[in-house]
Amino acid sequence: MREVSIRLYTEASDYAATRGIIIADTKFEFGLDPKGTLVLIDEVLTADSSRFWPADAYRVGSSPPSFDKQYVRDYLESLTWDKTAPAPRLPADVIERTTNKYREALERLTGRILA
Repeated sequence: MREVSIRLYTEASDYAATRGIIIADTKFEFGLDPKGTLVLIDEVLTADSSRFWPADAYRVGSSPPSFDKQYVRDYLESLTWDKTAPAPRLPADVIERTTNKYREALERLTGRILA
């Protein structure tokens, strides 16, 4: 599992770097099928499971802007909320800014402009 995780991250990170994106971190979830074969499960390398940073804005020791759900996390951290369900409703501007961040990451990574 370790070797597969490192290979997946390395290949994705190398590709993202060619598109001006740093994959700061990510998560992979694995399971074993009935025969004991390692299986990659759940979504991978998305803005929900990874932190994407623009390479041109990265500076050592700083927290660069990101193309992921960190914006939502930061908004929720600014609230007085005990972190139990249900979560507070997100304002339209937070949803819009998060959507735009996800879209920009996708456009940078794929080279396709979304309408």
